[in-house]
Amino acid sequence: MALYEHIFIARQDVTQQQVEALVEQFSNILKENGGSVAKTEYWGLRNLAYKVKKNRKGHYALLNIDAPAAAVAEMERQQGINEDVLRFMTTRVEEHEAGPSAMLQNRGSRDERGGGRGDRFDRGDRPRGGDRGDRPRFSRDREEAASEGIEE
Repeated sequence: MALYEHIFIARQDVTQQQVEALVEQFSNILKENGGSVAKTEYWGLRNLAYKVKKNRKGHYALLNIDAPAAAVAEMERQQGINEDVLRFMTTRVEEHEAGPSAMLQNRGSRDERGGGRGDRFDRGDRPRGGDRGDRPRFSRDREEAASEGIEE
């Protein structure tokens, strides 16, 4: 049997328990057709890049599947019929990831990554544009420079 990673997005209106029920429903479809689900992950309610069927957010779920292609096709057919599923994608993989997926891994705090605001320039220290030479910055400085005979 082949190994697959399957991700689906459920509507924002459903609850987490309903998403878990959907995962169970799709897992049962796979089991009935000779497959198995190695791991399931719920990634939570996340923003979508663009509106999908009038939804701005969606519940993401991942299934690591070990099943024949016919079982996966039947599960995808059922998801296409289900009105709570906005999108789904199945990818064939050589092996499943051990441990949590990249979406659930702790990537460290901001301080460890150096992403804190203290690393940035202060407003006064920030470099501004190219070298302006003796050119005055503001219009009142231009007037003063003109009265002193300095050209721009």
